[in-house]
Amino acid sequence: MAVEAARMTMMAKRSGHDELRREGEARLKRSQEITKEISGWRHRLDTAERRISELEERKDMTGEELEEAQAAPEDLAVEREELTEQIDAAEERRKAAADALALGETTERTAANTERDAARLAGEAREHRAASEARTQAARDTVTHAAARIQEDMETTPQALLETLDADPEKMPSAEQIEHDVNRLKRQRDALGAVNLRAEEDAKEVQTEHDTLKQEKLDLDEAIKKLRTGIASLNKEGRERLLTAFEQVNESFGNLFKHLFGGGEAKLVLVESDDPLDAGLEIMCQPPGKKLSTLSLLSGGEQTLTAMALIFAVFLANPAPICVLDEVDAPLDDANVTRFCDLLDEMCRRTDTRFLIITHHAVTMSRMDRLFGVTMVEQGVSQLVSVDLKKAEQLVA
Repeated sequence: MAVEAARMTMMAKRSGHDELRREGEARLKRSQEITKEISGWRHRLDTAERRISELEERKDMTGEELEEAQAAPEDLAVEREELTEQIDAAEERRKAAADALALGETTERTAANTERDAARLAGEAREHRAASEARTQAARDTVTHAAARIQEDMETTPQALLETLDADPEKMPSAEQIEHDVNRLKRQRDALGAVNLRAEEDAKEVQTEHDTLKQEKLDLDEAIKKLRTGIASLNKEGRERLLTAFEQVNESFGNLFKHLFGGGEAKLVLVESDDPLDAGLEIMCQPPGKKLSTLSLLSGGEQTLTAMALIFAVFLANPAPICVLDEVDAPLDDANVTRFCDLLDEMCRRTDTRFLIITHHAVTMSRMDRLFGVTMVEQGVSQLVSVDLKKAEQLVA
């Protein structure tokens, strides 16, 4: 409890320290921003002063220009009259020139259209002529190439081949379609490859290997089925044993808890999964006068008594010849130590387990059947001392 209190104090101080550190960082950041803003405002002040000087200079210059402009209207009126007369004369000349220009442009467009039509017709004629010559030359080359291929592949002439095929040239497919079919048939022929003389032996070997692999697959499937059946059986048996042991331990735990606390209720609960093999375990406790809660919400002494009840409940389900308890009564007060000793007496009556207790508590030592201790009569010489309290009581009686 002292360590927990010290830890809470340390966490509170650490939280305060972190808060002060964050506040200091925020203030430092704000100070830097303020310094930056002051620099910006100074820069803007300098700029504004320069702008004011420029505006004052422009104001003086504008005043001078305004004085000059106020004296200019009379001169401008005279010049305007002269310019108006000149504009009228120029407008008359422009109209005459525009009429002559329109007539010339009409004549020019007519001549340009005529020339363009003639050039287009001549170009089309040249293109038709060149295309016809190209098609003629391509047809000649195709005929020559076809005749050479027929002579090379079939050792005959095109006319003799046509007579052999007994086909109508007008109804034959196009050259591209025929070429495509020939290439496809050649690829099919090449795909067949050479004749394999060992094909039958290879087939037998492949069949034998296939049968072996098929039998191995069947064996593996059967082994997997048996393994899954075994796993399911083990899981089923494990669940049954676990639930049986859980119910027995849970019942004993509740009884021992009531015996230790003089009432109340305690139970074990499986959580997080419906499958007992995958579920977690939660300890629910309700000492007399308190609400039902988990083990972690109890005090140190209550947690110790609850843990003892759970350990002894497991011992009742699966007893052991010897049980060693090391300083388990250290966090308990005298009243709870008495309850612990009563529980030990109950366990001794219900089981054949011998309990070996390591303790420094006088109440616990007084309730034991036999005491073992180490004493040092002489310096550096230790001696084991044993006292049978049952015989001592008989002797005193």
